[in-house]
Amino acid sequence: MELIHILDIAGTFAFAVSGAFRAVKYAMDILGIAVLAMATGVGGGMIRDLLLGATPPAALVDTGYILICLAGAAVVFLAAPKIARRWDYLMAADAVGLSVFAAIGAAKAEAYGAVPLTIAMMAMITACGGGVIRDLLSREIPAILTTGFYASAALLGGFMFVFLGTFELTEGIRIFITIGFTLLVRVMALKFKLNLPRVKSLHASPSEIARVHRENGRK
Repeated sequence: MELIHILDIAGTFAFAVSGAFRAVKYAMDILGIAVLAMATGVGGGMIRDLLLGATPPAALVDTGYILICLAGAAVVFLAAPKIARRWDYLMAADAVGLSVFAAIGAAKAEAYGAVPLTIAMMAMITACGGGVIRDLLSREIPAILTTGFYASAALLGGFMFVFLGTFELTEGIRIFITIGFTLLVRVMALKFKLNLPRVKSLHASPSEIARVHRENGRK
């Protein structure tokens, strides 16, 4: 499980860096960079813990996670151009972080007696909650709702963890398999540019469409 902890730290750092870059996009000051880094790095885990009743949240008990996020913010503040040139590596670390967070979220939800659907949801929230907070703080539509097979990969990872529970496997093995499965799904989605089906944009608001329909019906 030591490897899981190391991957957890690496994922937290990668998420924090991605959050810090969102602050750079909007030319925020160093405080803004730090806030978005922390929100992205530990936000999902904090939401999960609050929903499960695991209080205080782990990130507030183990200050190491906050320090990791602040380290990510400092790195971006000092070397944003250099990191941007190696963005592909960060995206690879982000995919690993997504997979680790999904597996850890599912395992913690199960430990708190959650039902299968909730376990899968906690996997998704742990992996994606921080990104949602980051986007809302920067006044953007959450990216997981518009692009990429991101939240879906975490959700499928959560269901994989539940499925593996039907076999006589240790929690550690289930976590590692879930990480590998989620990572595979995310990588395949990136490689083949997979996205969920979308609703085509309407040419007008629903009320306007209904009004025109009524008027045409009278003619």
